[in-house]
Amino acid sequence: MPEAAPNVVLVHGAYADGSSWSKVIPRLQAAGLGVTAVQHPLTTLQDGVEITRRAIALNPGPTVLVGHSFAGMIVTEAGIDPAVSALVYVAARAPDAGEDYGALAKTYPLPPASAGVVWSEGRGRLSEEAFLRDFAGDLPPEEARVLYAVQGPISDTLFSGRTTHAAWRDKPSWYAVSTEDRTINPDLERFMAKRMGATTIEIAASHVSLVSHPAEVSDLILAAARWAA
Repeated sequence: MPEAAPNVVLVHGAYADGSSWSKVIPRLQAAGLGVTAVQHPLTTLQDGVEITRRAIALNPGPTVLVGHSFAGMIVTEAGIDPAVSALVYVAARAPDAGEDYGALAKTYPLPPASAGVVWSEGRGRLSEEAFLRDFAGDLPPEEARVLYAVQGPISDTLFSGRTTHAAWRDKPSWYAVSTEDRTINPDLERFMAKRMGATTIEIAASHVSLVSHPAEVSDLILAAARWAA
């Protein structure tokens, strides 16, 4: 039996692109895993799910599906694919089937990043101030500005989608809570992780723990891969 599931599919969140996984990818590759970072358009939930499903299909064998931030919704929906053996959430949304995530989030204090979205012609981006302070606050400013420059603008329809399935109800799950998160309330992250019965770690990180603490995030993914082998 192999020591780990052979594939990992990484899905980026809002205000980001696949390069947000650049510090995690080499660690997973060094462990012998096949790694694919999805580039999805941040237009609708369904668009992200379809692109992720295609990425899963391109990789034969069991796959660990990993989502950061908004991509937790994609993981929750696309994770029902039979090839997916485990799910990993990194400071991510984890709704139940049909759940109104926005309504759930409103039961917790509003995170500061929400006020920093600048809209133009139906697309939204975080302002530089909000990005550096509330999205990537534990990164050196020069590194955070690079991520700011490549951030993916979101469609005004992106957050309106709802999942029709909750893969975490049937698949083993892991969750990395960011304790200093100013984009998703950390207590909401803890609630979602507990509800799904996830193996959970807490990282003293901003919303982008995958960039500021890649070793801890990679180790969590590797733990899921070894379990799923």
